[in-house]
Amino acid sequence: MASGLFLLLDDIAALMDDVVVMSKIATKKTAGILGDDLAVNAEKASGFVSSREIPVLWAITKGSLLNKLIILPFAFILSYFLPDSITIILSLGAVYLAYEGVEKIYEYIVPHHHAETSTTTIALSETEILALEKDKIKSAIITDFILSIEIVIIALGTVLEKDIATQIMVVSFIAVLATVGVYGIVAMIVRMDDFGMFLSKKSSGALKFIGTILIKALPLVIKSSAIIGTIALLLVSGGIFKHNIAYFHHFLETLPAMASEFFLGLAVGIVALIVISAVQWAWKKVKS
Repeated sequence: MASGLFLLLDDIAALMDDVVVMSKIATKKTAGILGDDLAVNAEKASGFVSSREIPVLWAITKGSLLNKLIILPFAFILSYFLPDSITIILSLGAVYLAYEGVEKIYEYIVPHHHAETSTTTIALSETEILALEKDKIKSAIITDFILSIEIVIIALGTVLEKDIATQIMVVSFIAVLATVGVYGIVAMIVRMDDFGMFLSKKSSGALKFIGTILIKALPLVIKSSAIIGTIALLLVSGGIFKHNIAYFHHFLETLPAMASEFFLGLAVGIVALIVISAVQWAWKKVKS
């Protein structure tokens, strides 16, 4: 009896060791998407009245948790009954990531003139402000759903060869980390200017200086995180292609791995952008 209990504890310890190791690997694999998730949500959670930033962010966080609860069971069912489908979904997701990254670069090089929308809420009634806030929350949760699918599938792709128990624990850990970690950092980012204003009102010259730096740094932090997120999109997508599709295993192998993955993601993204743009152009012609 005692020996059986010790064997059970030993199995549990071995399983937890495996989960910790695989969680580290999965975290590294999903780091690029988490960076993009952070950049996107920092942008979407900003622009509200200061007193509403945290409530809005909390509403988005709850929506993100619900997204994970919807996605995870389907992902585990596919992994158990149709494991080959995970690689297919992973590759399709990589095409989307590459397209998204190249589209951001294209829009930066060839600026698009969008209709300007005012973020000023002074002239709006309380009902109108709440309706605008609700629309932005809904948009952020939909974007989070797409990114959550990518995060879960990439994390699952790192543990496909493991048993279902390890898959559930590792991927669930990554899902929680993606929500708590990303939105915790976003909360700090969106409140950075308020903390800076608080410090700037202090009598100490050093605190005033730090406060001024924090206020001025907020737009730079959001912009730089968007740039880093774009690069990460191409790196992650290129890495998925290189490690999961035999045809790309030796793509630019004379270059460092990171460089070859970036250029592979860039190349696939350019092709995807051309194809999707052509389809959109043809669809407009057909409609007109």
